[in-house]
Amino acid sequence: MLTDVSSILKIQGAKLELDSEVGLSGAEFLGERYSFTKPLRLTGEIYNNGQSLTLAAHAAGRIETQCARCLKPIEADVDFDIHELLSRAEDGADEDGDIILFDGHEVDLDDIVTDNFLMNISGKYLCRDDCRGLCPVCGHDLNEGDCGCDSEYVDPRWQALKDILDRRDDGNGE
Repeated sequence: MLTDVSSILKIQGAKLELDSEVGLSGAEFLGERYSFTKPLRLTGEIYNNGQSLTLAAHAAGRIETQCARCLKPIEADVDFDIHELLSRAEDGADEDGDIILFDGHEVDLDDIVTDNFLMNISGKYLCRDDCRGLCPVCGHDLNEGDCGCDSEYVDPRWQALKDILDRRDDGNGE
């Protein structure tokens, strides 16, 4: 979403109110895919602080992703604040990366909103708080009932550690 900021570029203290929808296609982060079921609602303002522009806004919407335990598709609400400094590239700006540069008189808010979304997503989304996940042996969804697999299953990579602990518990270990 391109936003024209020409009306506030030269006037310290000038503000541009934001109340619009930002249509994002989706994002991927740490192997998880997030799709937006509808545009994010963006409210706030861009104001001239005398040295740069400040974007102070709030974004809210809904995403589609998958449950972190059972992998079922789910929808979740997202709600986050955005606070960024913006400056025209031709005005010369901070080299340390704290300021987002834009060209001309328009700021593209899509990338800014996407980056802030990725910084604010939950570590994991669950279909329900008591989701039991998938059986580590057969992959059965444990929310639908037990699968009958051996609950004492040990991943072969951990078997040596289990053997040491079993010997210690039996009194035969060190």
